[in-house]
Amino acid sequence: MTGEGLALVSALCFGVTDILAGLLARRADGARVALYGQAAGTVLMLGAALAVAAPDVTAADVGWGALSGVGTGLGAALLFRAMAVGRFSVVVPLSVVTGIALPVLAGVALLGERPGPVAWTGIAAALPALWLTTRSPDANGERTGGAAAGTALALAAGVGFALQYGALTQADATAGLWPLAANRAVSVLAILPLVLARGSGFRLPRRTALGSAGTGVVSMAAITAYALAGRTQDLSLVSVLASMYPVVPVVWGVAALRERVGRAQTTGLLCTGASITLLAVG
Repeated sequence: MTGEGLALVSALCFGVTDILAGLLARRADGARVALYGQAAGTVLMLGAALAVAAPDVTAADVGWGALSGVGTGLGAALLFRAMAVGRFSVVVPLSVVTGIALPVLAGVALLGERPGPVAWTGIAAALPALWLTTRSPDANGERTGGAAAGTALALAAGVGFALQYGALTQADATAGLWPLAANRAVSVLAILPLVLARGSGFRLPRRTALGSAGTGVVSMAAITAYALAGRTQDLSLVSVLASMYPVVPVVWGVAALRERVGRAQTTGLLCTGASITLLAVG
């Protein structure tokens, strides 16, 4: 399969992961759904890390992977909760654009990085995207002054994903998959306090538990496809194609769940797509 094809497979798997986890989170606590998924992903990723060559693994690489795992765990748990109370077509794009834009801004403010005009255009597009997409539609499909359900959780999830992306980029490629293995393992630890805070225990009904673990398997497939795509195609193109995964839950939400999207939110979603694409390219 070509690099472009693998990147699209990655996007599809990421999107399917969000759909499955979001549906499961409407039947059980989102943090527990995330915990089971990340635990299953940890087992698979450890096996993959042992099988993939890693010529130079350093403590720093594993440490960056572990730090990214804090963002992964919190981001997943918060996003799944957002999908339980909000609309797929709103909360997923919000978390993505926040997760991509914040590392760029942090690089400018803290590291002295100078993004090109394409990236700045993407940041500019993110501002109306965030404002319009978070508006709650009234009965006629127009926006009102209130925020759409799950908005705050989605934005918080985006902060977690920003930490995930920013930390993972610091790990060297010669470390193989060990930074990702550390990411998955620490993500489980990061989710535990959220589960304990709910006071509902760790158990899930058998079918829900299996489904939650299945999200970890699909997520693992997404990451693997992304990694393979990056070896055969320019990373800039792979990033753009893979970052289109919010299209999957958006289409599912509108077509299958009959989620109502007003004109303002439609404009916001278009701005979100443009922002994600420009930031990935830039």
